[in-house]
Amino acid sequence: SRNVAPLGARAASHITKDMLPGPYPKTPEERAAAAKKYNMRVEDYEPYPDDGMGYGDYPKLPARSQHERDPWYDWDHPDLRLNWGEPIHWDLDMYIRNRVDTSPTPVSWNLMCKHLFGFVAFMLFMFWVGEVYPSYQPVGPKQYPYNNLYLE
Repeated sequence: SRNVAPLGARAASHITKDMLPGPYPKTPEERAAAAKKYNMRVEDYEPYPDDGMGYGDYPKLPARSQHERDPWYDWDHPDLRLNWGEPIHWDLDMYIRNRVDTSPTPVSWNLMCKHLFGFVAFMLFMFWVGEVYPSYQPVGPKQYPYNNLYLE
């Protein structure tokens, strides 16, 4: 009974079969059924493109982080800022509050890049100047009391 290899493995998951995405909807009736499955209006429902990645009928939600959601709203799950029955973004682990923040910033992305590259260029220039023109502490001969006493 030693060295027995398992011939099968149980799929350890808490997701039931009805929670998994279904096949990609091809007809308007299938789209309406998928929108109802995910508690969405038909006009708001848009599935991921059928590109072979296996998203099926899962809705394509806007790529917005949880920082953009109202912090003062009475959420059912306040840590994730989600309500019961609300569809979750496919990349939820990327958009939670301790990761990507997609909210608008007061400074534009172009200006941030200009400041960063300007600072890096300035520092490289200063390092180059320090290499070309080295500076040393000015040093004079050691001074002794009583008119250079060590010579007497």
